Amino acid sequence: MKTNAPTLCIGILTMNEERRITQCIESAKFADQIVVVDSGSKDNTVAMAQTLGAQVHTHADWQGFAEQRNRLLQYATCDYIFFLDADEVITPELQAEIQAAVSSGRKAAWKILWNQVAYGKSLTRMKSTGGVMRLFQSANLLRFEGVVHEHAVLADPTTPVITCKGRLLHYSRETVYGSLQKLAQYAQLGAAKRAKAGKRGGVLRGFASAFANFIQLYFFRRGFLCGAEGFLFCFFIALECFFRYAMLHYDKDTLEKIVTR
Repeated sequence: MKTNAPTLCIGILTMNEERRITQCIESAKFADQIVVVDSGSKDNTVAMAQTLGAQVHTHADWQGFAEQRNRLLQYATCDYIFFLDADEVITPELQAEIQAAVSSGRKAAWKILWNQVAYGKSLTRMKSTGGVMRLFQSANLLRFEGVVHEHAVLADPTTPVITCKGRLLHYSRETVYGSLQKLAQYAQLGAAKRAKAGKRGGVLRGFASAFANFIQLYFFRRGFLCGAEGFLFCFFIALECFFRYAMLHYDKDTLEKIVTR
């Protein structure tokens, strides 16, 4: 007797990702459905994604990562959904775990860890963070909230969370120039998030946050074992922390527009 096996959608957000989108989508081709929500790319991202077989939908009126993920949800038609960033690649080990999770039909959410790839080097000796929930049973996922570092809101808050052993490859920082661009974007979004929560900024607060995060990343998470690339990776994140609080103090008018739109 033939049974209907649970199906999987992999959702990807894009914005000018022609350098990485092919590798990203190729790693996701085991899914039953691949959906791309593009934020108005000016390069060949959309055409490349379509050629690779993804369903592409453009929403150029940027309102934050959570809103883009919520828009993606309306196009997903499968039993499970996995969110993959355009600068990430699913490893064979992680693919096997995702397929096993979907086949199980289990009502759960799955956290994913990363192996960072920065400036041409895999930072495998650096300890990963606690992970982020990326795989959900579609019926249990209500929405995402948050402008940056968004979080999932589940229909059942008691849903068990499982951490996968296989990891994503995260090509987060390829060049110094690209890191500077990313720093500005994420610092501003992080500042807006804190402004909405009523937090205060300033140079001293920024320095304290940057110092604490650099120590955490470089020493406790073993960034020092990854050479110059590990130092750059940790340093840029620390800079983002500093400018986040500097913007919170000096860019109040700009942040107010982001918070209220």
